[in-house]
Amino acid sequence: MKKAGVFLLLLAALAIGVVAAAGFPWPTQNFPKQVPDAPTAYPPGDLGKMVKLGEDIIMNTNTHPLTKDYVGDNLQCKSCHLQGGKGKGRYSTFIGVATSYPAYSPREKAVVTLEDRVLNCFMRSMNGTRPPVASKASVAMAAYITWLSSGLPVDQNPNKPIGAYNTPWPDPAIVKLVKAKSVDAKHGKQVYDSQCAACHGANGQGVGAFPPVWGDKSYNAGAGMANVIKGGSWVKYNMPLGNAHLSDQDAVDVMAYVNSHPRPSFKLTEHLAPAGKAGVYNTNVPEQIIPAPTWPPKKK
Repeated sequence: MKKAGVFLLLLAALAIGVVAAAGFPWPTQNFPKQVPDAPTAYPPGDLGKMVKLGEDIIMNTNTHPLTKDYVGDNLQCKSCHLQGGKGKGRYSTFIGVATSYPAYSPREKAVVTLEDRVLNCFMRSMNGTRPPVASKASVAMAAYITWLSSGLPVDQNPNKPIGAYNTPWPDPAIVKLVKAKSVDAKHGKQVYDSQCAACHGANGQGVGAFPPVWGDKSYNAGAGMANVIKGGSWVKYNMPLGNAHLSDQDAVDVMAYVNSHPRPSFKLTEHLAPAGKAGVYNTNVPEQIIPAPTWPPKKK
């Protein structure tokens, strides 16, 4: 090979190394696949109507007539699944999610359906009651999320109920910081005041359409966001809205600060509908209690 060719190859390798070192998502096994565009054409007929109904519920979960009675806080599905899940944000997109179900859920210690996963969010992120299986709302939300996977190959997940374009989950860098006990909630307050308070309020109670992040009207202690590793992973790639740029340290610290505040504790049995009114709660974990706040970690 000529010297010029060797030089170009070395230059290309150096460029790849610089990109990787800078933290850009170069396509390797450590980063999710590129998220496709969301479909734009709704299905025809009654299916299309159901998909549109599901989208409406996703966008207005706490006020929609079919779901408001099952929600106990001021959040909607879109609070975490930005743009109604049509966006390409890591850990927030619904695109491709339906291809991964049925999937094994470590939390339930059972194989769950997409409908199960949606309904379980009402108990935790929505701090409400699990809606009935196969209810109109449940079918509509599952139909909408499934539509967002139109044309994508089935990619069932044997390890966790996470979409094909949201892995690895949680973010390895965030996991590393928490395991190393390199988390500073005091620094997290500084991050919150400068990056989050404008939308979520200095008191964490939300501003306008932006949701509360602690207190009685926020997610409870059983929600994924109440776990500093999961919450930090989500924040890293999705906040501030439209300009996600927090460092790994900033992301984990701000979620430690947020989760150090009071919020509803979680007792699983209190969030299940009365027997015979909700269908089957598909789980092998019949009881779970998680007290709030969820940070700092409880001493064992």
